[in-house]
Amino acid sequence: ELTDSLPSEAVASGWLGSSGATEEQITVAEMRLGASLPPSYREFLKASDGWLRTGQFIYRIWGVEDIQWFNFRNQGFLNMLAKADKYLGKMEVNDKDYLTYGSEQNPGYFRPEYMRSCLEISDWGDSAIYLLNPTIVTSDGEWEAWFYASWLPGAERYRSFYELMQGQYREYWELRHDREGTDPDP
Repeated sequence: ELTDSLPSEAVASGWLGSSGATEEQITVAEMRLGASLPPSYREFLKASDGWLRTGQFIYRIWGVEDIQWFNFRNQGFLNMLAKADKYLGKMEVNDKDYLTYGSEQNPGYFRPEYMRSCLEISDWGDSAIYLLNPTIVTSDGEWEAWFYASWLPGAERYRSFYELMQGQYREYWELRHDREGTDPDP
């Protein structure tokens, strides 16, 4: 059961989040990172400065003090990806295939070179992590968001942090429905 791994206070309160970050805390994080955070992620941080368990695979979304560029904590992983590209050959993905989102998306149409510039916003849960990709930005300032897992053939990509969270919510209920026969639309 999902609640077995949660702190008793979170279960009792029914809230998996933290108190919201202040505008000052978010601004300090942006200054440390050297980038303005995308709108939907900023709004999330204002509502909750971090979050526990967003489903089966991610155990914690970082608060503003813990977010960091992916290459800062994961240089060994990035070196391994570079070696794989060298030995296996780099797969070229055209924009039409890469920028397809939703159910038509193929997670294998993935550009691992973007990982170097991604922002890590969660822990490595069950060999999975949430990343924000500032290389792909929408006209309203949203960064592409990824659910990356070592057991996927790439990354599930979303147009924004908001869409990532909506997608993860749907997948959680679909997995639960498949496992328990519960209603997938609560």
